[in-house]
Amino acid sequence: MHNPRLAERYAKSLVALTLEIGQFDLVDKDIRLLHHLCTISREFVLMLKSPIITADKKFAIISKVTDNKISKTTQTFIKLLCNKNRESALPEIILSFIDQYNTIKGIHKAKLTTAIAVSEEVKQSFIQKIKEANQIDKIELETVVRPSLIGGFLLEMDGKMVDASILRDLNDVKRQFANNDYIHKLR
Repeated sequence: MHNPRLAERYAKSLVALTLEIGQFDLVDKDIRLLHHLCTISREFVLMLKSPIITADKKFAIISKVTDNKISKTTQTFIKLLCNKNRESALPEIILSFIDQYNTIKGIHKAKLTTAIAVSEEVKQSFIQKIKEANQIDKIELETVVRPSLIGGFLLEMDGKMVDASILRDLNDVKRQFANNDYIHKLR
């Protein structure tokens, strides 16, 4: 069940607790490990959402998977979620925590989509340009490869997108020919 308000409340509580006890960055590492786990293992997410598996079994599985990899605070938080039968919301809580962490730390997320993989040098160049254009100190740039772009790039940040792809250019030309823009200008 998708419940962003619930996820936000639990994440906000975890943020407040970790700030209070001085473990904000430590728990962020744990949360990012759990996020990676949710990203690479569909089975893990399905296990969390399964109504057949009991909360105790889910906690035991999570404990085995994360054994000696997460802090006691994060482990206690997961235990609380399991006790409240909210473990199915863990992937959403993780995303909400990461968003709140980024907001507090002033980290802005951007997504660069290209037709081929970009080098670290090109990635750093994009980060520098974004910082200069937006007067931002911290950028977290995610790169995605989508060969259908043919060339160029898509850059998404803060709900805005810059589309400098060859695919968009070709679609613009196609639309102009479909509208016969050039024929009307010749007359």
